Amino acid sequence: MTAAAGEAFAESVAIMARLRGPGGCPWDREQSFDSIRKYTLEETYEVLDAIERRDWPNLAEELGDLLLQVLFYAQMAADEGRFTIADVLETLNRKLVRRHPHVFGEEASAAAGNLAFVDADVDGSAARVLANWEQIKGAEKPAAVKGSMLDAVQRAQPALAEAAKLGSKAAKVGFDWGHWRDLLAKVSEETNELVAAVEAREAAEKQIPFGNDRQEKQMQVREHSEVEAELGDLLFTAVNLGRHLGVDAEMALRGTNARFRARFREMELTAAGPLAELPPAELEALWSGAKIKLAALAQSKSGGTGE
Repeated sequence: MTAAAGEAFAESVAIMARLRGPGGCPWDREQSFDSIRKYTLEETYEVLDAIERRDWPNLAEELGDLLLQVLFYAQMAADEGRFTIADVLETLNRKLVRRHPHVFGEEASAAAGNLAFVDADVDGSAARVLANWEQIKGAEKPAAVKGSMLDAVQRAQPALAEAAKLGSKAAKVGFDWGHWRDLLAKVSEETNELVAAVEAREAAEKQIPFGNDRQEKQMQVREHSEVEAELGDLLFTAVNLGRHLGVDAEMALRGTNARFRARFREMELTAAGPLAELPPAELEALWSGAKIKLAALAQSKSGGTGE
């Protein structure tokens, strides 16, 4: 299997080189690092979608599409004389050996560049593995100048993931909520502050002199910024509530989005006419009915009813 994978990978590298080479694909040849970034994000989310749907044949295809992004970046870098796909693989291989002394041995880990002193005897503990990983990782790139410990949290990631990692980092120095119930109180506090900001905006809008467009525009920008900031605080608190509960906020929200799609589709199928023509009370009744029906269907499929 390893030999076959190696041959297939080499063929993929060759195909990518041809697409970018003279006489290759005009579209591929025109692309840059900046132009294909959005496709990398798209392919990542398509991989997540296939996993959530347990669509294994499609997952194999989506993983190939994601791998294509790596090949594309590496080929563009090679075209510019920066690095090659071989450099990418060599860097990855050394990192894997370096950060797994409990698997490859401390000598091999050190030969691969490990500068940290860790106990390779993890005794089957995933927690010890993660602790060693962080220590080895920290020794790889010591800061040249003193900065913030939060600098290690990359900005280039979904905001929900960044919020969780920022909270986790701050918790390491004791700057954290003591219990998840404390975060419920914080959610309530941030909700009240959001309400106050929205009400202040609404009150300010009523006080704008008629015809004063400049003042109105300045007020709208300022008040909108305050509302946005308060909503951000509420979201940050909710993400860290999830962290305390052991729930990944991104995955939780993706699950909610999927349920919303399904329930809304059920509303469309059940309604006697277009949803846009129905009163709010009837829409709410359709929503409640869709929730009950889909929940019962899911329970039946999982065997929860005992049938």
